[in-house]
Amino acid sequence: MPAKSKAQQKAAGAALSAKRGDTRKGDLQGASKGMYDSMSEDELEDLASTKRKGKPEHVKKD
Repeated sequence: MPAKSKAQQKAAGAALSAKRGDTRKGDLQGASKGMYDSMSEDELEDLASTKRKGKPEHVKKD
């Protein structure tokens, strides 16, 4: 599942870093905290590895 925006990709990267133990879970904020709890390491890696070129910074919720 590719990321829909740069912000989503950045949040997934932060959550993935915490999952791997590179950063502390307590340092996570907002969406990355929710992603840490609800997604597996493989799912986070898929989101974080999405190419950023052409992606909007944010996508409005419908």
